[in-house]
Amino acid sequence: MGRKEDNINKAISIMQDFERIRNIGIAAHIDHGKTTLSDNLIAGAGMMSEDLAGKQLMLDYDEQEQARGITINAAVASMVHSHEGKDFLINLIDTPGHVDFGGDVTRAMRAVDGVIIVVDSVEGIMPQTETVIKQALRERVHPVLFINKVDRLINELKLNVDEMQKRFVKIITELNRLIQKNAPKEFSESWKVNVQNGTVAFGSAFNNWAISSMSMATNKISFKDIVEMVRDQKQKELAKKSQLHKVILDMVIKHLPNPKQAQAYRIEQIWKGDLQSVVGKAMTSCDPNGPVSMMITKIIIDPHAGEVSVGRLFSGTLRKGSEVYVSGGGNQKVKIQVLSMMVGPDRIQIDQISAGNIAAMIGLKGAIAGSTVSSEVMEPFEPMVHYTDPVVTLAIEAKHTADLPKLIDVLRNVSKADPSIEVDINQETGEHLISGMGELHLEVTLYRIRNDYKVEVTTSDPIVVYRETVERKGGPFEGKSPNKHNRFYFTVEPLPEEVVSLIKEGKIPQGTKFKDKKSVIEVLQNAGLTREEARGLVAVEGMNLMTDITKGIQYLDETMELLVESFKEVMNRGPLANEHVYGIKASLVDAKLHEDSIHRGPAQVIPAGRNSLYGAMCQAKRVLMEPVQKVYINVPIEIMGSVTNEIQQRRGIVEDMNQDGDEMIIVARVPVAGMFGFASAIRGATGGKVLWSSENAGYQRVPPELQPEVVTKIRERKGLRPEPYDEAYYATL
Repeated sequence: MGRKEDNINKAISIMQDFERIRNIGIAAHIDHGKTTLSDNLIAGAGMMSEDLAGKQLMLDYDEQEQARGITINAAVASMVHSHEGKDFLINLIDTPGHVDFGGDVTRAMRAVDGVIIVVDSVEGIMPQTETVIKQALRERVHPVLFINKVDRLINELKLNVDEMQKRFVKIITELNRLIQKNAPKEFSESWKVNVQNGTVAFGSAFNNWAISSMSMATNKISFKDIVEMVRDQKQKELAKKSQLHKVILDMVIKHLPNPKQAQAYRIEQIWKGDLQSVVGKAMTSCDPNGPVSMMITKIIIDPHAGEVSVGRLFSGTLRKGSEVYVSGGGNQKVKIQVLSMMVGPDRIQIDQISAGNIAAMIGLKGAIAGSTVSSEVMEPFEPMVHYTDPVVTLAIEAKHTADLPKLIDVLRNVSKADPSIEVDINQETGEHLISGMGELHLEVTLYRIRNDYKVEVTTSDPIVVYRETVERKGGPFEGKSPNKHNRFYFTVEPLPEEVVSLIKEGKIPQGTKFKDKKSVIEVLQNAGLTREEARGLVAVEGMNLMTDITKGIQYLDETMELLVESFKEVMNRGPLANEHVYGIKASLVDAKLHEDSIHRGPAQVIPAGRNSLYGAMCQAKRVLMEPVQKVYINVPIEIMGSVTNEIQQRRGIVEDMNQDGDEMIIVARVPVAGMFGFASAIRGATGGKVLWSSENAGYQRVPPELQPEVVTKIRERKGLRPEPYDEAYYATL
């Protein structure tokens, strides 16, 4: 039996003992070495050839990942590592670093309890590193630090020991500042990393060596020895003396929690049900004998097996053939046909798996990333909060009419496998729109549609996803029902920025049902709403809020659900360009209702509410907002001019410039509309001597002089009259 088979058998036996399990993620900025590190950990644990480690990129098994040299999917691998005479099972998830695939990082963080933050010693903590740290800490995932590419400091930058240590101190201090700021209060001190206690490791993932304070004592290697060996080209020797996988996995086992320890403090954050209920207690204690409760964090579409659901099991034991409920699938049970553990692209079939593990299943019809899977109907897990919305859209159609039904199925599958892709199938116009986090995200998705699903498609040029808002207060505006028997009066005004941030962070939940309405009212009052507005909260849709501040109006309760429908419709199709509305507070201030319920049905109330909201928004002066990206560019000083020129041509604003040796670091804000083709243009302008990255930075107002032209283009593209309606139009309805 080979080492790999032996390790698989060991892994299966350890799965029953949660004290010997660690669920960890690897997260970092793009190109800081996550996948190379993952490969070497898997090879060290005997799950692949050591010669190929760092070159094979086993977890980048997608063709596109190999062609582009980046990670696109969060990949899962289980491995066994021996520490102090005991075998441990480590379930590892390697996550993407590119901003376009940030949704995959968020979903992966729900499945793990600990994370190795990888930082390039030359570049330090970059924007995307900050984002992934925030994502991890929000999910109560415990971090440790690996400072990678230390050999570059020695061989390329020729730094001495003191200069290197200054760099390390800067990285560690910056990470600890982020932990202090973003970790749950009870962990903001204890989760900080430091060299002395062994929560920081240094090394080179590519050359397969690492050190930490624990390993230096064991292997009798000092930092000075390391510098000399790297200078003398003895990295292979160093990799034998201080093996990367041993140092990193020892750090993981010693400092990161097992599932039982982690679930004790994670469950209250990710599940808002009753912690004293049977399922609440089972999850908090990671009980393998309790009811099954699991969250799906990823759907993989396998060309042979169909949909594979991957997720974290928080309580109970899953068995092949078990029947389970999937949230959102009605009260129908589905059968688990195949149960497996994952090793990169391979799935190893097993008969059962208990709480605290990450499992893959076939047979969960209707499951999507975020679904709750359980043996009894239970309160679902909290939805995962993504940091960014899709900002770029493509219109897509089948090249051959015969492929149209297949394309609709494929688009549904694509949005299941990657919930960061939004698909809008308009049955009336026959137009199919896919929206993603950026150009690259959509390119990769189109590649999959054409090559994995074998559907030939044609697409439009990328279209920017805009948002609508208002400038000031508008209304009360009267909306009359078609039968003239019901009237509604709404006012509309900008929602305070603080409230928008709270909705983004998930502290004010979406929808109309608020479990703990008292605490939501308190949060809203603290964020600047009046007591009357906060108590009247009716619905939250996107970044918008509807409140009822009327007093004692008869029959209003019976029609409120229909008014919420009007509100949702308007928030998803604004009056300026039919785009989503952003940052609006709509207040119902008065209503006149017919006493007979037959005269206030959906066909009467919904149009009246909609017209009142549209009219009030017109009076409040409609504003179009465009998505912006923060762009970080490293460029030699002598060609800096061509970079700033490129930014200004794209309506960008340079916010900051810092010199670092011969390099200039430029930070700019550029509208997404100006970012199309930026990659090739910036390479051309600098002769390829440039390193750049970007992150989404919210929305800004479209310059007033450009707004009419942009609105007209959007409306024409959507088949609407070029002129947006005004309040006078709504008053005639």
